[in-house]
Amino acid sequence: MSAKALPYYLANQAVFANEDLEVLDKHTGKVAWRAAQADDSIVDDAVAAAVKATRPMAELPAYKRRDALLHCVERFREREEELIEVLIVEGGKVRRDAKGEVTRLIETFQVAAEEATRIGGEVIPMDISPRSEKYTGMWKRVPIGPVSFITPFNFPYNLVAHKIAPAIAAGCPFILKPAGKTPVGALLIGEILAECDLPEGAFSILCVERDAASRFTEDERLKMMSFTGSDLVGWKLKAAAGKKPVVMELGGNAACLVDHDADLDDAVARVVFGGYYQSGQSCVSVQRVIVHDAIYEAFREKLCEQVGKLPDGDPRDENTWVGPLITEDDAKRVVDWIQEAVDGGGTLLVGGQREGSIVRPAVVENPPADSKLREEEAFGPVVTLEKFSDFDAAIESINDSRYGLQAGLFIRDISKINKAWDRLEVGGVIINDVPSFRVDHMPYGGVKDSGLGREGIRYAIEDMTEIRLLAIRDV
Repeated sequence: MSAKALPYYLANQAVFANEDLEVLDKHTGKVAWRAAQADDSIVDDAVAAAVKATRPMAELPAYKRRDALLHCVERFREREEELIEVLIVEGGKVRRDAKGEVTRLIETFQVAAEEATRIGGEVIPMDISPRSEKYTGMWKRVPIGPVSFITPFNFPYNLVAHKIAPAIAAGCPFILKPAGKTPVGALLIGEILAECDLPEGAFSILCVERDAASRFTEDERLKMMSFTGSDLVGWKLKAAAGKKPVVMELGGNAACLVDHDADLDDAVARVVFGGYYQSGQSCVSVQRVIVHDAIYEAFREKLCEQVGKLPDGDPRDENTWVGPLITEDDAKRVVDWIQEAVDGGGTLLVGGQREGSIVRPAVVENPPADSKLREEEAFGPVVTLEKFSDFDAAIESINDSRYGLQAGLFIRDISKINKAWDRLEVGGVIINDVPSFRVDHMPYGGVKDSGLGREGIRYAIEDMTEIRLLAIRDV
């Protein structure tokens, strides 16, 4: 069967311009789609269309923005099986993870629809001194204007949804660059958005080569940019963005602490989930596991037993837990990092073998402090394991990272919980669960090299709007 041709979306319209971008089935390596690729002039046209749509989008009534988002929710539900299949093919996601992401796509648009009608403001008491007693003050939020988004490969639906759904709710026209390895999900969302009664130029979704992507960052007509991806790319984009505000979610090497009083079986089960769902290709995938020495041996035994039984292989198989990484080169890198940690004195307890782009789920004990597996974001199916005896020292160990996205702690002591909340240098502290936990309305983002700002619909809307004050003098 020949690969299906896909358009890009320019000013709400599908354009079948070429078939230059090959999108592979990540399990078979065969070409599954050929997508149209936009050049720099098309990106310029998209920005111009977004600028033209600024006022119509800002003036679009809240109920119409809500209804457009609800239309998407309805269509996502109708096309759920198709959406799942696309994720399995273009992302290599196992069926269970693909189902979960489509569920979250629907929930994210649903929350955005609700938030679209409650973007409010405040009345401000102005009579705080004699000079202002005859004034009335109030403020409201207004759309910031045209915005740009760049999204990564690992969540082709939901990380796209977390940008475009709040943009529509806020009344901001946008241009989106999806990941070149997994653009199909974003283009399917574009197909459904094109059915909505949005102003011309409200959205453009463009597959572009890296050279043409600079306009998403540097064009001064764009008033805000949101990027999800690697920290190396993210900080370069921020430096090039000029005056516009930038929101960045840049990943991490999430730590998970298991204290002596934790429910051992529950903690093991959740760490297995958090470390190996999405084949480890998640910004909040469990990477560093730190276990109290009183339960360390029992935890290690149970963890290795369960990880050793995780089935890998064809993502279409309902029983598969770990599927292919996004490329074979990424799989090779993960195995190289495991070997570097072992060569430096760490111990490979289970897994770590590679077959093509699939890496057997691995556990590495006591990787060296300077190893990539300890210091960088593995983005693969591997966790590290070490013990602690002093809680304060364990907190410092978690903080000993250039990243700070989320941390998980299996713990019952409320004083330790409060101490962790106060001292951990992360954007989110998750108690009695893994750092992989996320609900799509909560503030989500990190500190240090994990980024700037917060996603989560309400918080994204705040970034895509500006406060405008009205002060009235009584005469």
